Amino acid sequence: MSAAALEARKEPGALASALLAALVHAALFALLVFGVRWQNPPPEPVLVELWAAPPDPAPAPKAEPPPPPSAEPAPAPTAAPRIERPDIELKAPSPKPKPEPAKPLAPPQAQKAPPKADATKTPSPEDDARRRLQEELLREQQALAAERERAALRENLAREAAAANARALAAWIERIRAKIRGNILLPPDLKGNPEAIFDVVQLPTGEVLSVRLRKSSGHAGYDQAVERAILKSSPLPRPDRPELFQRELELRFRPLER
Repeated sequence: MSAAALEARKEPGALASALLAALVHAALFALLVFGVRWQNPPPEPVLVELWAAPPDPAPAPKAEPPPPPSAEPAPAPTAAPRIERPDIELKAPSPKPKPEPAKPLAPPQAQKAPPKADATKTPSPEDDARRRLQEELLREQQALAAERERAALRENLAREAAAANARALAAWIERIRAKIRGNILLPPDLKGNPEAIFDVVQLPTGEVLSVRLRKSSGHAGYDQAVERAILKSSPLPRPDRPELFQRELELRFRPLER
């Protein structure tokens, strides 16, 4: 078979595959080289303290015979650099102090509970009798205090009722005196403001049964005028509350009262 036939039978993608394999190998090689370099960190500086003198400078090279003249001149020899001793001594950094561990806080002291009473202790007969006596005294004191409060309340109510009755009685008598004063005809020769006091007996209906002069005013005409006015005013006004009725009344009159 000829070479031309072999080349014709080759697969059409063989060249692309070969190029792709070469690129992959090249990329793998570059990854290995640069990866190793990246993984190796730069060396840290080493602090060295020099105690010995630096070595003497190298001796100057001996002069060599001048080379034969040529078209280009030979370069001049350069002197070796001189190593100077550093003036500052580098010291190793001191280690940092370790932080002290924090001390645990002490728990707050719990409050002591009050001692519990012994429930299993059986009271003695003396204690039981003393307890009953104290309870009885307490009940008596409470009853006495309640009775005092009730008595004070009754007294206050009675005082208020008496004051109300007195006001109502005074108002009723004032109504009677006002009616009688309207019927008094004063004598023309009366002087001053004398007082006459009469006792009047009446019925529950207000009808006057009798009139008696207890104290004279000193003027007979004025006394007779008041007595006639009392009889003329019968029946007298009755109280608003029937329990305030009084059979006998004491009535006082002065000529200048209005």
